[in-house]
Amino acid sequence: MHQSGISPNDLSGIISENGEVHIEESLEQIQELAKQKKVVAIGEIGLDYYWNKENKELQQEIFIKQIEMANELSLPIIVHTRDAVEDIIDILKNKKQCKNKGVFHCCPLNRELIKEVLKLDYYVSFAGPVTFKNAKSADEVIDMVPLERMVIETDCPYLSPDPLRGRRNDSRNLKYIAEKIANVKGMKVEEIAEITYSNAKELFRIK
Repeated sequence: MHQSGISPNDLSGIISENGEVHIEESLEQIQELAKQKKVVAIGEIGLDYYWNKENKELQQEIFIKQIEMANELSLPIIVHTRDAVEDIIDILKNKKQCKNKGVFHCCPLNRELIKEVLKLDYYVSFAGPVTFKNAKSADEVIDMVPLERMVIETDCPYLSPDPLRGRRNDSRNLKYIAEKIANVKGMKVEEIAEITYSNAKELFRIK
């Protein structure tokens, strides 16, 4: 299973030394890659105003073009957003809707964002931050998300969950995220694992 897309944090790769932006060439390469059977989504794509404050318009343009690509290829999208809630929701609601929806990757624990994501009928993906001791809204946000719209992830090699913060992350640590969700939902860890696995298969149309 693979994903393909231009992350908002990788835009330097499409800008030449003289400042020219090679959008179409890069998108054509991604489109060819995305036609392979193992590619299940376009992503991660989106907006990041935390690391990149100077190229907001370029980020938005490339995000919209990649949604158009996803629609053409009948693929869902994997959305990255950081410090860009208003713009990301505005694009998905009012400017360019994705026909096959998708998932908000490592979704920020922002109540208003979660509300809008669920209205748009996207999945919410939880990662290590829901286990952090300083994640004060984690329980409330987890409680907000219906089981049928929830998946889990590592964001490997980053964001290792407690009690492994600071170490390299990998899929062995998914159990800590599942345990956190199970505690909040009052369920067994095995139930959360089964539900989120089934949701991921549906999201990415894996048989």
